[in-house]
Formats: sequence, C-alpha cells, structure tokens
Amino acid sequence: MLVKIGENLRQPKPFYVIFVVEMWERFGYYGMQAILVYYMIQKLGYRDADSFNIWSAMVALVYGFTVIGGYVGDRYLGIKRTIVLGALVLAIGYFLLGIPNAGVMFAGMGLIAVGTGLFKVNPSSLLSKCYADKDPRIDGAFTLYYMAINIGSMFSMLLVPVIATHFGWSVGFWTCSAGLVVTVIYFLVTSSWMKHIDSPVGLAPMKVLRFIPVIFGTLALAGVSAWLLQHLLVTHWFLLAVGIIILIFFSRLIFISKGRVRKNLIVALIMMLEAVVFFVLYAQMPTSLTLYGVNNVNHTFLGFAVNPLSYQALNPVVIMFASPVLAYFYTTLGKLGKDLTLPEKFTIGMFLCSGGFLVGWFSQYFGGTTGMVSSWWMVGIYTLQSIGELLISGLGLSMVAQLIPQRFMGLMMGMWFMTTAMASILAGFVASLTAIPKGITNPVLTLPIYTHVFFEIGICTLGFAVFMLLLTPKLNKFLK
Repeated sequence: MLVKIGENLRQPKPFYVIFVVEMWERFGYYGMQAILVYYMIQKLGYRDADSFNIWSAMVALVYGFTVIGGYVGDRYLGIKRTIVLGALVLAIGYFLLGIPNAGVMFAGMGLIAVGTGLFKVNPSSLLSKCYADKDPRIDGAFTLYYMAINIGSMFSMLLVPVIATHFGWSVGFWTCSAGLVVTVIYFLVTSSWMKHIDSPVGLAPMKVLRFIPVIFGTLALAGVSAWLLQHLLVTHWFLLAVGIIILIFFSRLIFISKGRVRKNLIVALIMMLEAVVFFVLYAQMPTSLTLYGVNNVNHTFLGFAVNPLSYQALNPVVIMFASPVLAYFYTTLGKLGKDLTLPEKFTIGMFLCSGGFLVGWFSQYFGGTTGMVSSWWMVGIYTLQSIGELLISGLGLSMVAQLIPQRFMGLMMGMWFMTTAMASILAGFVASLTAIPKGITNPVLTLPIYTHVFFEIGICTLGFAVFMLLLTPKLNKFLK
C-alpha cells in the first residue's frame, strides 16, 4: 500500500524545486499574516474594524497585482526571473514592517502587495508546464503543491507569533524577511534543474534593459499601493474597476472561442465565481477567527499553553495531513476513470466550509459563565474549513491548468488569484461585523457577537452550496 502511494505521488524533478520555493515564500507571507492585524491593534492603536479593512485591502491588492505578475512572467521577463524579482521585493517589504511606524508600515505593505503580485502566479504557472495534456498526475501534483504552501505557513504561524511575543514585533517581521532570502538562494542554486521549463521569453537570452521599466514600475506601484491603503474607499473602487475589466476580458474570450474550449471557459468562470465565496470565508482566519481565538477561546491545547495567534496554524496542519491522502485518491480514481469532477469537488468543499462556521456558531452554547470555550472548537472549525479549502482553493490552480488554453495560462492564473482580490473587499466588510464595540472586554458579551456572525456566514454559504449542487450536473455535461 505504501509503495503504491509512493508511486502515485512521484512527480517530475522540477516539481520538487517549485515545491520548496513556494514553501519558503509562504513561510514569509503567512508569518506576516499571523501577526499583522493584531500588531496594528496592539502596537499602533488601530480599531478592530480599521485593522480588518486595511488588511483586507492589502490582500486585495496582493491578488489584484497577480495579473501583472502573470503578464510579466509570460510575456516580458520570463517566469523564473519574475519569481526572483518578486521574492527580493517581498524581503524588503517584510523588513520595513519591522520598523514600528505607521508610515513605514504602509510603505512595507505596498512593497508586499507588488512583490507578492509578481511572485504569486508564476510558480504555479511554471508547474503547469511540467506536465503533458491528460497527465493523470496533475490533480495530485497541484494538491501536493498546495501542501508546500501549508508546510511553510504551518511553521511560520507557529513560530512567528512566539518570536514576536518573546523578542518583539520587529524580530517577528524580520524572520519573515529571512524566509524570502532563503527562497532566492535556493531557487538560484537549483535553477539548472529547470533549464528547459519557462515561458518562451524566459527561455530566450536575458535582456538587461527589460529590467529597468519593471523596477521603476514596481516602485511606482508600491508607492501607489501605500497611498491606496490609507484611502480605502478609493482602493475599493479601483479594485472593482479592475474586476469589471477582467470579467469583460474573460467574457470576450468565451465569446470568440468555440466548441469544447468555450464550454471549458464557461465552467472555469462559474467555478471562479464560486471561489469568490470561498475566499470570503478563508479571509476570516487572520481577522474575525483570530480575534475570536484571542477573546473567547481558552489559550491551552492538550494541556499546553498556546499563543492564540497561532490557532491559525491549525489550517496548514490539517492540510498537511489531508493533502497526500486526497492526492492519492485523486490519482488512483483518475487512473480508474472514476474520479469526481472538479465541480463536484468544489461543491463538497463549499458544504464543508459552511459546516465549519456553523460549528463556530454552536460553540456559544458551551461558553458557560465565563464566555470562554474549549480550543477543540477551533480544531473543529479549522478541520472542516481546511478540507473544504483543499477541495476548492487547492484544486483551483489545477482547474485553470486543465481548462485554460496554454497561451493564456499565466494571465488566467492571475485571474484565478483575482478571485481572492474581489473576495477580500467583501471579507473585510464581513469581518467588521464582528468588531467589538469600544469598552467591551467581557468574554460573556463578546462571544455572542462572534457566533452570531458565524451563524449568518454558515447559513449563507449553505444556501450557496445547495445552489451549486443543483448546477453541478449541467457543468459536468459541459465538461464531457
């Protein structure tokens, strides 16, 4: 059995390079995510709602800029060069966050938005080029690749809050910066393993002059982003305009396509819209769920003291255990011709995410006279949410790789990540509903505020999951 699992999980050599690079980049990003919202509240004095909205706006910019990163990787610099540039920009951004000043923080966040935009889409685009059409390993490969994300995030979410608590916020952010330095070093050392894999412009000899406009563009976008994060209304309108433009482009692509390609694009568009709903839920982890953990969940687990910011690490822990199991079943069932379709997997994932928030709502009945609940409720929430995530976000990249023509791959990978950008604006609003009024600190009073919003999220998600269940047969027919 173990030998068979090993055979099914075996991947091309470049896969392992991309796996490690993604793992270290995510170490930096999720370490920053684990502490940034609480840092704004505790160190810089922001209100809950303001910190939620600033964070959500930055995430929206991060994923909004992935379209630019996809274009630069596909058409201008090449995928591998864009990965290195993005990682260097991120290292500087995380370093700036460690300087305790609001103005410097916004400058760092601007660099992080642009750097992640440059980096984020390109490893997955590079990975898609490692497999031929109809390769049965591709779902398993992207599921394992998603596990790399969660290995990096697990260690950073466990370590960075502890480091920040014992050595200061600055050292916590600088630890994230170190993760990106490791990313660059490893990628450069192992680049010979991937000489034959890149976009056409990446396989061509490097033109140094092409870097100049990219560098200036990066600095300009970082400055604009820092300004936008301080003017959130403008940010929301800007991202709405970007989303509309992308939707028009996608619709035009569907219109000019024919036959199977058109049907695949229609399915991809519907599933991207479904992913928007998921990412609204996912974005509650560093916002409403984190503050729920700080204010209303016991800070012990299995008898050990736990930093409440580290409850977020439950997400990658669950994914690490579930990823290889799902990858094995995807590959095995795929070889037998009995695998679930992508719409079916997405729909099951949506039901699980709904269940996670309904579990959070139910926890209010176990708060007793103190308003504090067991950490096992967080385990329940994150378990359901994380397996649902594997079935939606974990397969989203695979969905794009399978349904989108190769000539549009980088751009469409960027469009997939734009679903997170659109969702982040909604997520900030949803998280703000859990903001505790000033002066209220009693857990007995804060618990019903969190759980009421969790109930509303769970019910709305359940209704959407039922709708997708009814639509799935039609989507399956298109795919066949």
